[in-house]
Amino acid sequence: MSLLHQIALTFIKGIGPAYARNLIAHAGDAEAVFKLPAFKLKQVPGIADKRAELFNDLKTPLFKAEEELKFIDKNGIDVIFWTDPRYPKRLKTCDDAPLLLYSKGIADLNMPRVVSVVGTRNATDYGRMLCAQLVEELKQYNVLVVSGLASGIDTFAHRESVKNNVPTVGVLGHGFDTMYPAANRDLAKKMQVNGSVLTEYPSGTIANRENFPQRNRIVAGIADATVVVEASIKGGALITAEIANSYNRDVFAFPGRINDEFSEGCNFLVRNNKAHLLSCMADLAYIMGWERVDAANPVVEQLMLPIDLSAGEQLIYETIRQNKQPLAIDDLSIRINMPTSQLAMNLLNMEMQGFIRSLPGKTYAVN
Repeated sequence: MSLLHQIALTFIKGIGPAYARNLIAHAGDAEAVFKLPAFKLKQVPGIADKRAELFNDLKTPLFKAEEELKFIDKNGIDVIFWTDPRYPKRLKTCDDAPLLLYSKGIADLNMPRVVSVVGTRNATDYGRMLCAQLVEELKQYNVLVVSGLASGIDTFAHRESVKNNVPTVGVLGHGFDTMYPAANRDLAKKMQVNGSVLTEYPSGTIANRENFPQRNRIVAGIADATVVVEASIKGGALITAEIANSYNRDVFAFPGRINDEFSEGCNFLVRNNKAHLLSCMADLAYIMGWERVDAANPVVEQLMLPIDLSAGEQLIYETIRQNKQPLAIDDLSIRINMPTSQLAMNLLNMEMQGFIRSLPGKTYAVN
């Protein structure tokens, strides 16, 4: 598949990620999309006459893609397209996931456990202390930490991750030819040693205000859970929490004093059942069904006795068992290529028979 055409597809105005995925599914790959005649374009779901007209002049998006390829090659940037197995599988389940990601670094975006940490740009000493404690404890669970590389809580989460050798990913709201805030340029470089910096935006995209709510959907969608450390009642952190809830992801929030401005958002989330109250990492681990990774005492897998299950249920059982830790229903659906509705029925039947058990965090494990 042509990288040029993959990038060019993102430069066609009026064709967002959802329509682009429909086009790829219909044509076979990005390059084939550019060769579709008008009458076939109109047969693609969502591509009516008006959108088909957007393909009348493809010189501009192809030219922009050529220029972007030069920038990518010059700056050592990796491109992770929708169909790439390295594309974040959790993010892939979100309807509005970006078509591609520009990346610098070595992070595995599909680590078994991923937590997003968000909060106010005006972090207090209390928030900084919580960040330090949270990241230090997350290390014991082999977690990838994601945030937005903004000032405040984001920055402290990334710094503590680098300090503790915890892989961390920063999601930008602009292209790789700039850095906002500029003070985080060195931090971003340090993060790439063990983690990555990501953006959906090509070079030349400045840090416009409207880009950051868009960025937040990646922060929320790429993770199993989102932790709000400190937040006012209005701001990006609560937007991220709302997005995470819309994706059916778990949200956690540290409580604060009722008269603290930057705990007001966290208290609001907990009070309105939009977030689990978080007092320590043990709370998150319990809800998510996670156990600490202890290299000194690895778990020895026991031999499993044959069990009477249908072919589909056997596949579900083996997939959960081989994962060696609780598996979320969305991840399971992707791995075995089974519709969520059908999968949910099988899971319920298997749970009633005692083969598996459901755990907090919408995950499943074998008995």
